[in-house]
Amino acid sequence: MGILKKTNWQRGDFMKIIPVGIWGAFPNRNEATSSFLIEQDGFRCLVDCGSGVLAAVQNYTELREIDAVVISHYHTDHIADIGVLQHAAMIGMQLKEWNNLPLAIYAHDKDSDAFENLSFKGVTEGRPLNVNETVRIGPWEVSFCETVHPVYCLALRFSSNGKSVVFTADTEWTESLIGFAKNADLLVAESNLYEKYIGVIEGHMSGSQAGTLAERANVRKLLLTHLPQYGNLEEILHAAKSTYSGEVDLAEIGKTYDI
Repeated sequence: MGILKKTNWQRGDFMKIIPVGIWGAFPNRNEATSSFLIEQDGFRCLVDCGSGVLAAVQNYTELREIDAVVISHYHTDHIADIGVLQHAAMIGMQLKEWNNLPLAIYAHDKDSDAFENLSFKGVTEGRPLNVNETVRIGPWEVSFCETVHPVYCLALRFSSNGKSVVFTADTEWTESLIGFAKNADLLVAESNLYEKYIGVIEGHMSGSQAGTLAERANVRKLLLTHLPQYGNLEEILHAAKSTYSGEVDLAEIGKTYDI
């Protein structure tokens, strides 16, 4: 099935969100750290590009068909494969197989060195994000909210034709995300902590906190991601269900979630 022409953004086709990787810190065997592919009207955007992502995302799209990348922050589990993506784009340029270069990589510029590394030999171009500004990326209006994390990090909201998906990125509980996620059709919330680690491990949320966020923001569906590699993940899912009355799932690699 071919991709739609990018000039047809105004048609308003639904959004498709595919979890590429669902793990925090490091990938599980043969998998990837947190990353999502979002597509609408033939425009494909990769949200974060951590360890193992470049191999995994090729299960769902050709690399040359990625039109943009958005990075929430510069921790390695969210940017580890940026360098490999840049080399793939360089080879694609040399073979004249990539037509959408330079590939735009959107990220904040609070870390100037990391931001500068997003631009590489004319094949990728770093584009700065400002928490106070909304950016047009393909068919979406993308807005931002600063999270609570050891490094500067931005939650992301992709909106089009009255529909929206919110990615919390990495964060511990913060009231500011309630208004930011208000009435979203899908909330993709990091849920890295078992309940016993609330207040012990900084910078992350538990299942119950993700559920509380979803409930108070009145979102239609909650998807849990940035999961730990240890313990029983059903405990995190159960904790989220205890505080959220809507539909909630653990993000499933490769499954398509339509909005």
